[in-house]
Amino acid sequence: MAGIHITDIELAVNFWRERAPSTDGLTLSAPVRALAEVYALLVYFHETEADEASLPSAAREAWLAWFESTPDTPCIAICSTSQGDALCKGCGRTFDEVQRWTEMSPAEKRVSWRRITLEGDSWRFNRYAERALEKGSPRAACGAGCH
Repeated sequence: MAGIHITDIELAVNFWRERAPSTDGLTLSAPVRALAEVYALLVYFHETEADEASLPSAAREAWLAWFESTPDTPCIAICSTSQGDALCKGCGRTFDEVQRWTEMSPAEKRVSWRRITLEGDSWRFNRYAERALEKGSPRAACGAGCH
């Protein structure tokens, strides 16, 4: 199983802090508390990733709810892997990632998202950035047949 990066745990905590704020300024909502425990353990043990399969169920449910709010695919409908490139010029995914996308777990998808975002050199992040920001369903597959 893939690891969930600490930055994704932090993003999920902030997602839930906004949606389920503390009612008294002291206590945390259940999703924030579940994710904060995982986050604290990562910090304490100097780890950067939590194992997707071993997350406590409350933390996993809260993380998955955050994940569902994110765009599923980095595809911008310009797929160069279909032209033989090992790395897509449009989205930055590898050929294997493009082919396996629909089978990948949420954490595996986030690993790919993290890598392409850190690299930031695919067309999604420069030439066609506006295409990546277009309104519409974030879970829609691209028109080039990739997912």
